[in-house]
Amino acid sequence: MPDATPDSTNRERRVQTVCLLILTAVAIGGSLYLLRPVLIPFVLAVFLVYCLTPAIDLQVNKWRVPKPVAVVSTIVLGCVVLSLMWLLVGASVSQMTANAAGYEEQFEKLIASFTEFLESQGIDVAQLLGMLKNTAGSLATGLVSGIMSVLSNGLLVVIFMIFILAGKSSPAAAPGSFREQVERGIKQYILAKVLVSATTGILVGLTLWLLGVELAMVWGLLAFLLNFIPSIGSVISTLLPLPVVLLSPELSIPVKVLAIAVPGAIQFAVGSVVEPKIMGRSLDLHPVAVLLGLIFFGMIWGIIGMILATPIVAITKIVLERIELTAPVGRLLAGKFDG
Repeated sequence: MPDATPDSTNRERRVQTVCLLILTAVAIGGSLYLLRPVLIPFVLAVFLVYCLTPAIDLQVNKWRVPKPVAVVSTIVLGCVVLSLMWLLVGASVSQMTANAAGYEEQFEKLIASFTEFLESQGIDVAQLLGMLKNTAGSLATGLVSGIMSVLSNGLLVVIFMIFILAGKSSPAAAPGSFREQVERGIKQYILAKVLVSATTGILVGLTLWLLGVELAMVWGLLAFLLNFIPSIGSVISTLLPLPVVLLSPELSIPVKVLAIAVPGAIQFAVGSVVEPKIMGRSLDLHPVAVLLGLIFFGMIWGIIGMILATPIVAITKIVLERIELTAPVGRLLAGKFDG
């Protein structure tokens, strides 16, 4: 029997490699789904650690605080941040429950007016309202349940954060080393994204508060979180306050228009002008890679997965680009198909 030719051998190896990659991808996807109760708090803890690392560097480099003391104070700061988020969401849920009767009355009036208008246009009102109710209900339920799930697992996030920050007491990576390059790239991206998202959340929350919209700080918090979802997140965070704005009897028509238009303008300005200048090329992801990341992590981790998807894909690209063997995959995620 003749020996296999080099071309056929190479072809078989390529087929085997592709099959192994597919099996590896399926195994990774299944593992991420099955381990999501642990992985989601862990990823959030890593994300929070990178946000708090500048506080450690500031205390050590500028204020000459011993590193163990800086780590402990930073852990306390992280716990305070999580506690404030929990208190804010809890107080807002209590406020919404207390005002439920007023919201229901205004909602019935709004639906009656809306129904009358649609019937005059010959539109099937029952079917349309059913679709809108189901869509809005599933979106709101998924978002609230996702955030509450993360906050309820706050203790696990804190435990992970403590152990990760405790490792910060070890010697820093050598300048120019692979570890130092990866950490610098990840830190730059996360800090820039958090800065942009925090600016968006503060401006949106402050605007709604000045206009007298209820739960203004919650809408600001959601604008901060949803800003991590490209394009879709800004639209969702702009539309989320819409029911409360429309159902608030004390708000005049001009104020209601401003409560919808101004946050939308803020989202557009920050997303189109400010973010590209601050982020620079730290994101540098192809839109298809971002979309696939949103779909994948949204399927396995829900709303929280969609919030974490773009940072995870961006960090993955940073790591892959700095490894010679996987550099082509990193360039592919950036949309560089020419080499």
